[in-house]
Amino acid sequence: MTCDLLLERERTRRRTLWALASLHPGDSNASDLLAILDDLDDQERNDTACSDKLFELIEVRNSASVMRHNSGIDIILEQTIPQPWRERFHQASIGSTRLVDGHYGADWDKFLTEWEREMQHLKNHRAAQAPTS
Repeated sequence: MTCDLLLERERTRRRTLWALASLHPGDSNASDLLAILDDLDDQERNDTACSDKLFELIEVRNSASVMRHNSGIDIILEQTIPQPWRERFHQASIGSTRLVDGHYGADWDKFLTEWEREMQHLKNHRAAQAPTS
């Protein structure tokens, strides 16, 4: 996968997750957003360049390194964040302040916490949309 395709996929995912955040599970306006996210998930699963190295959230949390910057602030070493998570973090961090040497470690922790909340919200939407028998 090219960097441009990854960037565009994660940009679309981020915008769609933000739009979904304002809707309650079961809202009929969520169906188009859920279809977009389903399509992105399918693309990711079918992407042979990253399908064998998709990390779960706990693995990502453990693989990324935080270091103490000489300013006294913890920063995340971006090169230690595996893709597509690095791009997801970048898309969620657009407009955030950072040091030249890296993003604030607290911003990384916040991103991971928010990702878990977003995935639970998405799961709730999918469950509300599923046909009942």
